[in-house]
Amino acid sequence: MCGVQLLPALKTHFGYSAFRPLQEEIVRDALAGRDVFALMPTGGGKSLCFQLPALLRDGLTIVISPLISLMKDQVDALQASGVAATFLNSALDGNQARQRLRGLYDGEFRLLYVAPERLMLESFLEKVRAWNIAQIAIDEAHCISEWGHDFRPEYRELSKLRELLPDVPLMALTATATERVRADIVRQLKLREPRIYVASFDRPNLTYRVVPKTAPYEQLFNFLKERPNDSGIVYCASRKAADTVAAKLNADGISAKAYHAGLESGERAHNQEAFLRDDVRVVSATIAFGMGINKPNVRFVVHYDLPKNIESYYQETGRAGRDSLPSECVLLFSAGDVAKQTRFIEEKSENEARIAREQLRQMVHYAETRECRRTTLLRYFAEERPNEPCNGCDNCLNPPETFDGTIAAQKFLSCVLRIQQKSGFAFGLNHIVEVLTGADTEAIRQRAHNELSTYGIGRELKREAWQALGRELLRLGLVEVAPGKFATLQVTAAGRAALRERTLITLTKQPDKPEARVKQRAGEIECDEALFEDLRLVRRNLADERNVPAYVIFSDVALREMARQYPTTPAEFRRIPGVGEQKLKDFAEPFLAVINEYLRDHERRNFVAAAAPLAQRPLNDSEHETLRRFQKGESIDQIARARGFVRGTILGHLVLAAEAGVPLTTAQFFEPAQEHEIAAAFQRAGTRNLTGLRDDLGGKYEVAELRLFRALAARQN
Repeated sequence: MCGVQLLPALKTHFGYSAFRPLQEEIVRDALAGRDVFALMPTGGGKSLCFQLPALLRDGLTIVISPLISLMKDQVDALQASGVAATFLNSALDGNQARQRLRGLYDGEFRLLYVAPERLMLESFLEKVRAWNIAQIAIDEAHCISEWGHDFRPEYRELSKLRELLPDVPLMALTATATERVRADIVRQLKLREPRIYVASFDRPNLTYRVVPKTAPYEQLFNFLKERPNDSGIVYCASRKAADTVAAKLNADGISAKAYHAGLESGERAHNQEAFLRDDVRVVSATIAFGMGINKPNVRFVVHYDLPKNIESYYQETGRAGRDSLPSECVLLFSAGDVAKQTRFIEEKSENEARIAREQLRQMVHYAETRECRRTTLLRYFAEERPNEPCNGCDNCLNPPETFDGTIAAQKFLSCVLRIQQKSGFAFGLNHIVEVLTGADTEAIRQRAHNELSTYGIGRELKREAWQALGRELLRLGLVEVAPGKFATLQVTAAGRAALRERTLITLTKQPDKPEARVKQRAGEIECDEALFEDLRLVRRNLADERNVPAYVIFSDVALREMARQYPTTPAEFRRIPGVGEQKLKDFAEPFLAVINEYLRDHERRNFVAAAAPLAQRPLNDSEHETLRRFQKGESIDQIARARGFVRGTILGHLVLAAEAGVPLTTAQFFEPAQEHEIAAAFQRAGTRNLTGLRDDLGGKYEVAELRLFRALAARQN
């Protein structure tokens, strides 16, 4: 079995000419009868790992899936590709169920989708033992672990599978699991010497942004107005918010439906179906919506409120861009949301509260970090990436400005120490901020904190600015959360050393207004947009005839490739990704007819193989000011001192100026010997890993200087 030719089978059944990372290895292990654990991100192609082996060997593959809607979607898509697949669940009437059971006894099907609670019924297991079972695939396997973010008690019964069906190989698949959850899944399912595959958690087609939350509905509405043809999900913290957002959007002419546990199950199913079929553009939902949503062309996910933890945030943003086309993930963030969640946490038991506080701290760290957001997310899952811009998050595309925050940080650290010396124990962030800003509260008077030397020394900053500064010092390791039930702060050894030695402390400027739309569209498939729209209409009509979502016919990727390559014969159509033998037979004629008709009235356009250059955003006021001073003759260090920024920020402004086409040259910044040295290093090692390059050059140059050299050299070339 291991010697089977997989690529021809992949093209025949699914229309693809190459595997995604790890798919081929997992398929070969499955065909060899081994137990497998596969951790692959949403959109990474998990389903194919058990679907293709099911078509290449005798017997039935049982797929355990938690959601009825997901089962139907998967089976519809498989049947459209000519695969003999079915499902059994409570949505079927008695006659339908009996007919499918007869087919299972007669060996008509290669794949059966079933819920865990049905599979584990003794009466159903008796039937299963009579069938020729080749493999059991457990999708959303993190649901079996109490440490997972979406534990489901019914999944726990699956731990009995090994003893009930000892000879059947198992495959466990999930999109999100920490190391602890991975180990728990393997233990619970009693996997035998499993082959463990962990793909990268990186989703390079997603752009991550955090926007200061000021007027959330207006911000959302403006975001949607700029994307009139895109569909997506808006996640809200409460059912009421989900209902309100949907109602407002509909009143403003944007089709939307709410989805949450408070709706009748029929209405929930109807709203989900309307979204899957592109009848509505937007679903405003609580976290009840999403697991297993198989809609590949979700172009954006907006978090209207702050998620409770990083794992949920990753899972929810992962519903965007499953087709690998560029998609956006936007988080509206405010200190008010943090305070709201903190109040909820205080109502929990001590142990639950401790865990929830740590999860919230990690989420706030992500929202407020000035480093690459992709790096922060991946680090949570114990994955490191090169220390260089990802060009797919706001912090890399538009780096936040930094400033010399030494004095402000010293005030904060001193205040924490004075309060603790006075009272003998630590206090929380809000109390420290009230002392700094000179608030007249009963708590301050009662403890005589208005008599401290640090009382009122921070009146020059707003309360919100001090709160953000405190959280940043926490991230920098200068303060820490003290042990105990309440989230109180104490100065660390590093913080005391910084105070004692008057160390320079660089802090981040808080943005005054929401960031403009990121126009980055890396990975976009450039095509004839007018033809693409015509093909979407054909797809919609075919989907309606078959009573399936549009993406079951073809993905947006396939349509864009058609509108790029202009296939006019069945042989050319077969080369489009996603066109297997069954879809060639069923759909070539209507799509080719539209393409040929389009070409009678329109010229073919030539699209270059490489992606078009990315449009650079215009410089903002702060960057213009740096450029003005530099062109006037001020040095980088002079500009940094005059503007209160660190040197790296000024260099960053000049990088953006070079990328925007301002005529700057390497000679304005580097001596001839330096130019030669850096150019030779780039020649040897390439231009990607600037941190490694800095080390190769003996630390003589900052990463920001190397980035500037790279931008200037690219512009000159």
